Amino acid sequence: MKLEGRIVFIGDSITESGRWRDPEQIGYGYVRLIRDYLITAYPHRSFDVVNRGVSGNRIPDLLARWERDVIDLQPDIVSISIGINDVWRQLDHPEKEQVYPDQFEQVYTQLAVQTKEKTKAQLIFMEPTIIGEDIHSEGNIKLKPYVKIVQKMAQRFQGILVPTHRVFLEYLKSRSPYKLTTDGVHMNSIGNMLMARTWIRAVEKF
Repeated sequence: MKLEGRIVFIGDSITESGRWRDPEQIGYGYVRLIRDYLITAYPHRSFDVVNRGVSGNRIPDLLARWERDVIDLQPDIVSISIGINDVWRQLDHPEKEQVYPDQFEQVYTQLAVQTKEKTKAQLIFMEPTIIGEDIHSEGNIKLKPYVKIVQKMAQRFQGILVPTHRVFLEYLKSRSPYKLTTDGVHMNSIGNMLMARTWIRAVEKF
């Protein structure tokens, strides 16, 4: 795959990362770091990086806006980062209607099929990161089947897998004194750098 052209990043608040306040609408998270890396690493290529992260989104929310925020843009590459809120809502808002693994897989499949049928985009599947900076947290245990589904999607649709969850757990196991998040979920600058570095390494290898 040639890294070039229109790249749409879609997901939740981790992707959004202040894009509404940013004059460039890129935000201040991992998407900006990737964009800046691509521009400086490949100065003779053209990039149009589009951030379509929306805070609070779960996978059904992506489906509701997929046509407008992905298909209509006819991207060359689509990078999907979703799953954190699908699990987190089970912990912080158990009274809500929940998105369990079966539905998560079903909807994710719809997103991938639509993209394959209606665009020529290469799909990039990012594993959901972490819920709590403890590998044994309830959130991280509940995330496991969702991570496996993302891995399955990448294989099924000949996509690129970004092993964000695995890399984050490896970092936590290192017992580094430096935190990755501000609250167990939302990235600080170090967490954003780890996401960006993991994305770049996975995509450049493909």
